[in-house]
Amino acid sequence: MSVDLLTVDDVMARLQIGRHTVYHLIRTRRLHSVRIGRCRRIPATALTAYLDTLTKEAGDGR
Repeated sequence: MSVDLLTVDDVMARLQIGRHTVYHLIRTRRLHSVRIGRCRRIPATALTAYLDTLTKEAGDGR
């Protein structure tokens, strides 16, 4: 089983947001992440799930 893990910088680039915002999403548990040693990694599936949630919220008119 292969899981694609993204760095915080990868997520920053894909979402075009800042480092503080990525860590805020992680802290508030809107974006799932894992720690490997001292490194923070975001599974690609977690980023997809977060984007799906945003899309659903936008569709609900929130």
